[in-house]
Amino acid sequence: MTETMTKSAELIGLEENFGAHNYHPIPVVLDKGEGVYVWDVEGKKYFDFLSAYSAVNQGHCHPRIIKALTTQAQKLTLCSRAFYNSQLGEYEKFITDFFGYDKVLPMNTGVEGGETAVKLARRWAYDVKGVKENQAKIVFAKGNFWGRTLAAISSSNDPSSFKGFGPFMPGYELVDYNDLTALENAIKDPNTAAFMVEPIQGEAGVIVPTEGYLKGVRNLCTKYNVLFIADEVQTGLARTGKMLACDHEGVKPDILVLGKALSGGILPVSAVLASNEIMLTIKPGEHGSTYGGNPLACAVAMEALKVLKDEKLAENAEALGVIFREEMIKLQNSTDIVTAVRGKGLFNAIVIKEKNGKTAWDVCLKFAEEGLLAKPTHGDTIRFAPPLVITKDQLLEGIDIIKNVILSFD
Repeated sequence: MTETMTKSAELIGLEENFGAHNYHPIPVVLDKGEGVYVWDVEGKKYFDFLSAYSAVNQGHCHPRIIKALTTQAQKLTLCSRAFYNSQLGEYEKFITDFFGYDKVLPMNTGVEGGETAVKLARRWAYDVKGVKENQAKIVFAKGNFWGRTLAAISSSNDPSSFKGFGPFMPGYELVDYNDLTALENAIKDPNTAAFMVEPIQGEAGVIVPTEGYLKGVRNLCTKYNVLFIADEVQTGLARTGKMLACDHEGVKPDILVLGKALSGGILPVSAVLASNEIMLTIKPGEHGSTYGGNPLACAVAMEALKVLKDEKLAENAEALGVIFREEMIKLQNSTDIVTAVRGKGLFNAIVIKEKNGKTAWDVCLKFAEEGLLAKPTHGDTIRFAPPLVITKDQLLEGIDIIKNVILSFD
């Protein structure tokens, strides 16, 4: 036991001593993953109920995606966009057909996708809408989270994101989430280029808007000639029970931002999709990335999307999400520790009331002891987002762990 503990302690100590202290992980050192399971360096097996913040929707090390990776990795991984490559055009046609857009701009990380969307919106505002240079305004919903770059934190109202990092990006305005009146008042301004919003707010604690909100956003943006940017980096790609969370209300954003599960968690891949009118405002040399559109990423992303559709993972998320929330509501009715249950598909959260000095963090530590991994956000909220390949039996086993742990705190 001492030897195995030493291995974990040694690896945690290396991170503590030589890495930046910008994360506070659950103290489990993972070494292997397959499907819905991960194993630590001592060989202990866990349910993964976080899925790398929904980057591993297809499950850990999905064999089809790994095969696409290894096959392409033995041919060509990167040549930069200074030259054409044999995978990019094929990928661009595949993903634009898949989601019904004219053009895609490939990037690497989700936050790069968000930055790209903001740049596109500003350029469109100047070249198409006729906004005067440097006057374009982007509106965001309060509670948003789309990354940690200076542009992203400039749109945040969370002090843990922005405090101590100013000055901030100009030309941003925040309105209350799920408030169409506030949105309309903001975008009446003729200098408004776009409204960027998560269809369901993830980092904020899986905040699901009122039914009809997204349709209202779409209608208002159309009415005032403002671009609707949907940040579907976390909510997209089957997580909420539809391929896109926007699909629940049948709305199509002007700019769609994807990331995370676009590669099945294999490597960083993001994409920004839009019409020709929007995308072609950016000319050669005005935006790009050395790794964006690399052949390895293109091969992986195509297979990752095919897996989502072939294995009907959106349908699985929809069906199992209903079961999960039903069971969490039963739990809520049996204890005062759980004060709220919310979610859609397999994107869910519960709110934990502190009791006897024990918090959501303590609950997650106990989950890990019992073989299930999750992590709190904003102190009192625990997200549950298992890989979408999870079966009903596996889900019920995970639910039993959740229930038993939480009731043990009562």
